[in-house]
Amino acid sequence: MLKVKAQTNQIKIEFLGNCGLYMTDGDLHLYTDFPYKSGAFNYMEYNEAELDRIQENAIFLFTHKHADHYSKRNLKEVLKTKNGQAYGVSNIKELEQLNEQVPDFEIQAFKTKHKVFGISFRHYSYLITWHGKRIFLSGDTTEPQTIATMSNLDWAFIPDWMLHYAKEEGVTIDSEMIGIYHLYPDETEKAKENWQKSDNILPLTEPNEIILINY
Repeated sequence: MLKVKAQTNQIKIEFLGNCGLYMTDGDLHLYTDFPYKSGAFNYMEYNEAELDRIQENAIFLFTHKHADHYSKRNLKEVLKTKNGQAYGVSNIKELEQLNEQVPDFEIQAFKTKHKVFGISFRHYSYLITWHGKRIFLSGDTTEPQTIATMSNLDWAFIPDWMLHYAKEEGVTIDSEMIGIYHLYPDETEKAKENWQKSDNILPLTEPNEIILINY
């Protein structure tokens, strides 16, 4: 059984690249869509030293298994040296057991659409409720229908395209803050320019950017 004691009264979220996030409350360590294959499909690269920085006995949560979100080789090596538990499309039902092991922490999985060249791939988006804070991770899905069912989110991490689809379909994203992730390196400056006047939209453009959520 995982023994977890909140120590900081903050959830720290560190942006690692693409949809990769490291989240911790000071005791529990959660990585989402990381480790992936650095530079896959011309998306963001990361320094290999990031793999050495991964915490021991962490939880790894993946939306799907495309290389810009998931690396079987890197994950295998990390689990070998650092231990931990990995969850995703292959064992999604086991998340229920995880929720029972960790107090004041829950991950809900939502099957969402992810199509490439007309081919659908197994993909999940997640709602994490942690110390009363609600954090939504969309991954690569293009449909805003799932996030449209969410209310009172503290943070929603979504790609830039999700905002455009939501606007086109008249969907309101009910989140105090929105983090824009999964940008190509050459899209980062445009994203900062597009959203610099917004008080609740933060483009994640540089690895190791930090977000703090008080609880």
